[in-house]
Amino acid sequence: METSAKRRITILLFGTFLIICSGCAKHPDDQAITKDVQAKILADPASSGSVLSVQSQNGVVTLKGTVKDATSQQKLDQIARSEPQVSGVTDQTAIVQLPPQPTPPAPEQAVNPAPVPAAPPPPPEPVILPTGTNITVTVDQDLNSKTSQTGQSFLGTVAQPVTVHGKTAIPKGSSVTGTVITAKEQGKIKGQGELTLALSAITVHKRTYAIETTTFDSTVKGKGARTAKTTGGGAAGGALIGGIAGGGKGAGIGALVGAGAGLVGGAATGNKQIDIPAESALTFALSKPLKLPPQQLQASERAN
Repeated sequence: METSAKRRITILLFGTFLIICSGCAKHPDDQAITKDVQAKILADPASSGSVLSVQSQNGVVTLKGTVKDATSQQKLDQIARSEPQVSGVTDQTAIVQLPPQPTPPAPEQAVNPAPVPAAPPPPPEPVILPTGTNITVTVDQDLNSKTSQTGQSFLGTVAQPVTVHGKTAIPKGSSVTGTVITAKEQGKIKGQGELTLALSAITVHKRTYAIETTTFDSTVKGKGARTAKTTGGGAAGGALIGGIAGGGKGAGIGALVGAGAGLVGGAATGNKQIDIPAESALTFALSKPLKLPPQQLQASERAN
């Protein structure tokens, strides 16, 4: 009887253990998945030349950014799918467009050339976004004057469509790549914290274009005021929309528009750092015109 009772207790404990393990398996650890996938991608040669961000939600991994070719794109997708607990992968990466090859010179015409056929109609004009065009984006990751590094790339998403003559040229949701121009931690006693950002590329309908924009500059001086301004190309046109306060995500502290520097928010005390949480909206202005092929405008119109 004693042996039979011990056997029943052992079976009961084992069954309880299986139920607990089964319950744990139903809730994937998104933070661990994101960390592991990022580490494996960085260690793989296929990620060379790519700018990527990895996010996991309920076991579904989302890849965003730019890659150098289709082979790298497929390899990074396989890496994400091979991670335990991953139930699916959403690949939103775009292949960076290679520069066009130069056109070879036309051969010399014969002495008696054949009749020239009628010229075809002229091709559609390219879409030109002029200098000063505003592009409002939401950043995909936290940026901080203490933890960010000068030269670091960051990703963002176009928050509202960019139009030309009333027609959408850059649709909402297009991916952008930016660069941390300056990141300087503020000292506890003196010195100022600095964080300077600019956009460097934009992906429109899976084609990536290099861009130049005004910079977004934010500083914290000593124990006092925090300022933010935009500069570049001799004119300031960017705007801080919200979410860079020392408080929580999305804590808007006003807007800055126009030339020169402006004061944003109240005052920061102690050694506060400049913090731009993920999903904050920032507006940059083109410092050089951006030329898009006419089919991009047609694609945007079809998407709308």
